[in-house]
Amino acid sequence: MERSIQSVRDHKMLKAHLLAFLTIFFWSTTYISTKILLRAFSPTEIMFFRFILAYLALLLAKPALRIDGPWRIPYRTPREELLFAGAGLCGVTLYFILQNTSLVYTLASNVGVLVSVAPFFTAVFSHFLLKEKSLHKSFFIGFCLSIIGITLISFNGNFILKLNPLGDILAVSCAAAWAIYCIFMNKISALGYHVILCTRKIFVYGIIFMIPVLPFSGFHWDPARFTYLPNIFHLLFLGLGASALCFVTWNYAVGILGPVRTSVYIYFGPIITVVTSAIFLRERITSVAILGAVLIIAGLCLSEQKTLLRKEKKNEDHRNEAGDPDPEE
Repeated sequence: MERSIQSVRDHKMLKAHLLAFLTIFFWSTTYISTKILLRAFSPTEIMFFRFILAYLALLLAKPALRIDGPWRIPYRTPREELLFAGAGLCGVTLYFILQNTSLVYTLASNVGVLVSVAPFFTAVFSHFLLKEKSLHKSFFIGFCLSIIGITLISFNGNFILKLNPLGDILAVSCAAAWAIYCIFMNKISALGYHVILCTRKIFVYGIIFMIPVLPFSGFHWDPARFTYLPNIFHLLFLGLGASALCFVTWNYAVGILGPVRTSVYIYFGPIITVVTSAIFLRERITSVAILGAVLIIAGLCLSEQKTLLRKEKKNEDHRNEAGDPDPEE
């Protein structure tokens, strides 16, 4: 019986790790769609339309037939509602506004490096807010290796560091906002609601917080833009794939793995970006980028080392309690 339960848990963990990686894979390719859409839309317009599409997609996936129906999360307590509102504010509105605005004031390479410190913020917040023992030596060493690797990939051999205080602060704030979102999501997962319903409610609050910003960000209605086929395709990709699907898979992974272990997959983002750029944009992969990729993977392995050792010790304790023989004997 215990072995069966452990097998189910291992299957869930494996599924969560795979979904976290696939989520980062999709998110790392969105820059192509965003770059194309920026010819016709402002950053805020792209953000607004993609999450409207994402909300509608999740509404179709789990239709809210009744106010108190099975496909709708009812109002219960102010604390619970604040969790969803906080997640919508940090993970949807603030994250994308800060990221897009930082790109106006600083280099894209700076943003790529600084946003990747999100796992560090997640570990710190988890340590103090969730009382998780996430600040261990191997995590910090892994973090440093990964950031060096991300820096090598982002600058790709062109080591021209140009500091832009406002833009760089916004990029770091963006990473902090995502870390806080992961903390909120960890708390929301414990409520026991279906992940699609949770994600949909988070999107509702994200859209609500976006609305006051729209008049000040160049938002305007121009139906002609939606008659151009590439615009439709890339908006659908961002809305249905990168938002509706990927937020659901990421939120599921956070619920199973926890915010810290899920966030370390962010380190893979620059590697995927380099590979997809080489495939679709014919950009050259340099030896510096390869070295950076090796350092990122090494950093990820180190960050996970203590968790894996703890899991192995736990499994060994279970075997000893059950009186099972050592599998190596």
